[in-house]
Amino acid sequence: MAEPSTSDVSVYSTDNKFWKGAFAVAGIMLTLVTYGVLQEKIMRVPYGAEKEYFKYSLFLVFCNRITTSAVSAASLLASKKTMDPVAPIYKYCLISVSNILTTTCQYEALKYVSFPVQTLAKCAKMIPVMVWGILIMQKRYQGPDYLLAFSITLGCSVFILYPAGTDISPYSRGRENTVWGILLMIGYLGFDGFTSTFQDKLFKGYDMEIYNQIFYTTLCSCILSLTGLIIQGHLIPAIEFVYHHHDCFFDIALLSTVATISQFFISYTIRTFGALTFATIMTTRQLVSIMLSCVWFSHPLSWEQWIGAVIVFGSLYAKSFSRKAPQKTTPSEALVQNGDSNNLKDNP
Repeated sequence: MAEPSTSDVSVYSTDNKFWKGAFAVAGIMLTLVTYGVLQEKIMRVPYGAEKEYFKYSLFLVFCNRITTSAVSAASLLASKKTMDPVAPIYKYCLISVSNILTTTCQYEALKYVSFPVQTLAKCAKMIPVMVWGILIMQKRYQGPDYLLAFSITLGCSVFILYPAGTDISPYSRGRENTVWGILLMIGYLGFDGFTSTFQDKLFKGYDMEIYNQIFYTTLCSCILSLTGLIIQGHLIPAIEFVYHHHDCFFDIALLSTVATISQFFISYTIRTFGALTFATIMTTRQLVSIMLSCVWFSHPLSWEQWIGAVIVFGSLYAKSFSRKAPQKTTPSEALVQNGDSNNLKDNP
């Protein structure tokens, strides 16, 4: 029986990678666009006849993480995978702490800036991913990568600094508190870049299942977020708010569900394609989220913001379309190219 030719194997590999990419994009888009709409509704739309706002962002983190932890534990048991930690616990905790800080900054920022402003700023996450990639993974980037980072920074700056005058914050009088909102978004970007890069390092440094990393990371997050709620005295008030506003309870339950599903898609994407590719995939999701938020919640955009958005997304898509097809390499060349990644297993 004839063996498959090299070209047949190459075509199969390309098709397989395409479907994996399509699966990752579809999963991230569906879950995170829904997640974005829900988080804006919970944090910026009042509940009940008294028009009360939900203010306990750490409670949302706790609900999201405890749901994800339970699902990942069930997945490990169902697949009969080991429940033992593959990496040292403190490494899971590092991801957990940075992930909690990321999500908390994200929720808190919605009190001071509109969702479109926050979402476009997330496009700049490629910048901290590159910084952390240099510091943690010893990666090297080319001139076009730095030009892309500059273009994104410019576009985001224009979008944030020239808001429409009629867009107001429900937590303060007058226009959005741009300065405090920007500080929170900078915190979000820095912590988020560290989270995805360190996840990438763990996947390359250990023979680690996706469910294993998610379980221990979210378990640490549950403990830390619950501790934070108790220390701040927000646990009981948050539960009372949800008890008196059943529609808020259903919003949080749905938010936790899509957040849980998105965690699996995110980890799958980072493990399969890497942290920087994951950041690029998120770009399209940001564009869809901004458009949906503007329509759903009636956010006005100034003409300067439209220019900023065009600069950001134009730069990102121009970069994507300008990428050259990878050249064919011999097995020996591929071994040399993959040498650094293999060494990470011995020195995580």
